[in-house]
Amino acid sequence: MTPMPVRRGVPLVAACFVAMVAAVIVSPLVGPTRLDLARVFSRSVPFADNVDAQIFFIARFPRALAGALVGGTLAAAGVVFQALLRNPLATPYTLGVSAGASLGAMVAITFGATLPAVGIAAASLTGAIVAVLVVYALATAKHRGLSTTVLLLAGVTLNSFFSALILFVQYIGGFAETIRALRWLMGNLDVVGYGPILAAAPLVAVAFAAFAWLARPLNLLSLGAEAAGARGIDVRRAQQVAFFSASIATGAAVSVGGPIGFIGIIVPHLVRLLVGADHRLVLPASTFVGAAFLVACDAVARTALSPLELPVGIVTAIIGGPFFLWLLLRSR
Repeated sequence: MTPMPVRRGVPLVAACFVAMVAAVIVSPLVGPTRLDLARVFSRSVPFADNVDAQIFFIARFPRALAGALVGGTLAAAGVVFQALLRNPLATPYTLGVSAGASLGAMVAITFGATLPAVGIAAASLTGAIVAVLVVYALATAKHRGLSTTVLLLAGVTLNSFFSALILFVQYIGGFAETIRALRWLMGNLDVVGYGPILAAAPLVAVAFAAFAWLARPLNLLSLGAEAAGARGIDVRRAQQVAFFSASIATGAAVSVGGPIGFIGIIVPHLVRLLVGADHRLVLPASTFVGAAFLVACDAVARTALSPLELPVGIVTAIIGGPFFLWLLLRSR
């Protein structure tokens, strides 16, 4: 794919940013209960008596922010993993981080039913960190650098192992805990308040700071480690930063919304069709498009079968599956 000059791509990235902001603003207004904007922002009515303001600021707006955080983070992590592994099919869940996060959440849900959402998020983050450390230890055990082949194999193996443990935890859990765990595994942005978002925000901020530094090294890593090293890139350092930052970002996103699929694979491919292959454009554009996409999918999940609410992971799968197949056919 021919890279687009950065200056020509900036307006497209700006358009993606506008789409994200519009999605976050409009999404809280969508739902089975219609809101009066004048009443939502009215100062003459006490907040305790203002039902419209409570629905907007307590239920819907935090959910829109969570969707933007999770969608943008997963899309950006997908870009980084695809460049690190030089595999267009790589996703944020390829290396077992999501499975580790899911296992931590399952243990918290099954054996700590009274835990608040923040407690489950903390357990999920702990599981993700354990998975990251195990995969990294395996990938560097007999190599001076970071072997992407061993990294991929270790991640796939750990993914399967953690998935088996998740099934075991569900088997020994009670009926109510199992149903709750299944709903979490489907991916859900049922966020009330800003606690889970604030808990994940510092890790996401650190990860995106690393992504900003990685933009140029990723362009060269996509050509191969030898080519990148010949052009003055510290390959081992770039690989380590890419692995840990994308893994941390994935763990933080999963702790908030669960393992929501397809965003980390379809959004980067769609963005490359728009702006080319330069990661200086692909990373920010994917972040904004991923955020807008997940917020829009969550609005559909809340309203499509109202008053029944679908897990947003089902909506992303229904949209993402056919779209990805179309991408495969188009590439052929």
